[in-house]
Amino acid sequence: MAKDLFNKYIWLVDTIYRAKRITFEEINERWLRSRLSEGVDIPLRTFHNWRGQIEEIFDINIECDRKGGYCYYIENVDDIEKGGVRSWLLNTFAVNNLINESHHLKPRILFEEIPSGRQFLTPIIEAMRDNLTLEITYQSYWRDEPSVFEMEPFFVKVFKQRWYVIARSPYYDDIRIYALDRIQHLTNTNKSFTYPKDFSPKTYFNFSFGIIRDEECPVERVRIKVFDNQARYLEALPLHHSQQEIEKTEDYTVFEYLLSPTFDFRQELLSHGVAIEVLSPQWLRAALTEEIGRMGERYK
Repeated sequence: MAKDLFNKYIWLVDTIYRAKRITFEEINERWLRSRLSEGVDIPLRTFHNWRGQIEEIFDINIECDRKGGYCYYIENVDDIEKGGVRSWLLNTFAVNNLINESHHLKPRILFEEIPSGRQFLTPIIEAMRDNLTLEITYQSYWRDEPSVFEMEPFFVKVFKQRWYVIARSPYYDDIRIYALDRIQHLTNTNKSFTYPKDFSPKTYFNFSFGIIRDEECPVERVRIKVFDNQARYLEALPLHHSQQEIEKTEDYTVFEYLLSPTFDFRQELLSHGVAIEVLSPQWLRAALTEEIGRMGERYK
């Protein structure tokens, strides 16, 4: 029942968002064409209840322009278009609803699997909501035996098809990063913690490429030369939000980044093969040169 309501909320937001301005009568017409309706009109009272729930759950305000023909519109549409969790939720569930409406298309729509989020993502988010600590059994790649410890979940992040929880460790009095697919067991302790008011998840990873935040790897300006058509891919999907185009010719484009060139960023550069050359800093260029040499030795 709750899942059905959630899908209806998403359907309503998506319908109004795509229409930009739409009357209740037009909403109802589109609703009747949806499988969610089961051929039954939306009662006006139900519609307004949904509006209230959508505002409470998603912080999305559906307003009515009474002077312009009683048209409904999304007041804070800019927040959705900027991205973030509301945009992600809307896009994810709107596509899910659309696919469910067209069962015959399911074999023709393929998604990337993110298996690590299925079992533990929900209880972690619930603990974040209620500011409650969690006790987890965690099998690190670097230890032979699992460890059991308490953590204060601050936020979650998905990267390269894996979910991570970023949490404060009371034992170390430090913020640590844990992969959900390495968690073996999780329980709610019912012990509360105080989430720092001045803490910003976005700022925490501001200079990170992915999920690694290494204090010993300082933030630097990195310049890379990207050859041929590969530059178009980076223009469409930047490696980092700080990406800037410095130079462009018929043969190559130079991009600059302000970030911490940690292990995951170096691996990303190597994954592009001969299409990318690091120009600076010199130590990064030397490190990749050495790594490429070791790769070459593997194939001799």
